[in-house]
Amino acid sequence: MAGPADSLDLPKPERNPGGPAPLEPGAERTDEFTVEGPLLTDVGGTLGFSVLSTPGMIGMMERTSAVLSYALLPEGSATVGFEVCIKHVSGAAEGSTCTASAKLTKVEDGRKLFFDVEVKEGQRTIGVGTHQRRVVQVPGAEAG
Repeated sequence: MAGPADSLDLPKPERNPGGPAPLEPGAERTDEFTVEGPLLTDVGGTLGFSVLSTPGMIGMMERTSAVLSYALLPEGSATVGFEVCIKHVSGAAEGSTCTASAKLTKVEDGRKLFFDVEVKEGQRTIGVGTHQRRVVQVPGAEAG
C-alpha cells in the first residue's frame, strides 16, 4: 500500500555511489515538492479550497528521512518508520512549492535512527518535529 508521498513524481532513492557510508549524526537531506494530488485535503469540504494535509506533510518528512538513510545503507538494507512527533503549524495552499528536510541526529545500536524533520514554504515553517526509523533487512535481498 502506498502512502501520500509515494505516487508523486520525485527522484528515486539511490545508494551512495561510493558504497555504504557511515550512519553518523549530521547527515542531511532536503527534497523540494509541489503541494498537489495525494498530498491535498479540503478538510472534508469545509475549506472550499485545498491545502497540504497533515498526513501528506508527514509522508514527505518520512520519505526524506528514508531516502537519506537508504543512500547510506548497504544493499539488502532499508528502514521503516515507527514514530513521528510532528506539529503542523501553518498551511500551504495547493500548488505551493515546499521543501522537506531531515537531519540525522542520533544513531543507537547501528539500527535505531533519530531525525529532526521540517517542511517549509520558502522561509515559513509549515511543520516541524522528530521522526524515528529502524534499519531492517529487505526480504529476498542480499545483505552487503
